[in-house]
Amino acid sequence: MLGYRKKRKDAAEIPINLLDLVPVLHSKVKAEKNEGIVTLFVPREGWLARQSVKWLKQPAIVQIRLDALGSEVAACCDGSHSVADIAGKLHARFGEQAEPLLPRLAKFIELLEMNDLAVCRPGDSCQRAQDA
Repeated sequence: MLGYRKKRKDAAEIPINLLDLVPVLHSKVKAEKNEGIVTLFVPREGWLARQSVKWLKQPAIVQIRLDALGSEVAACCDGSHSVADIAGKLHARFGEQAEPLLPRLAKFIELLEMNDLAVCRPGDSCQRAQDA
């Protein structure tokens, strides 16, 4: 067959467990805690966003006020807690109120990552699995 190449298996294809990932807020995002509620301050950086600030008089910094569960997760996104640690803290603090815990936590972290507010880094156990 012309142009047919066998697919190579790269190191990136090693499955990564979500519970081993360590979420970290981006350096551009500032988090402020007030009465147990975290507010994220995100500057508008894109060309179109800067134009809307200039010409449409929109705020230069977007404020995202989180609920109690989101505040707890955002407070733990400092690079020292894995997703499993965060899930344990949420279950200990909120109990049944946080259920279904893991799907909600996974979706929240996915939304943080999609909106460029956080990045998930591999944890220690992921590094050991890749080294082996």
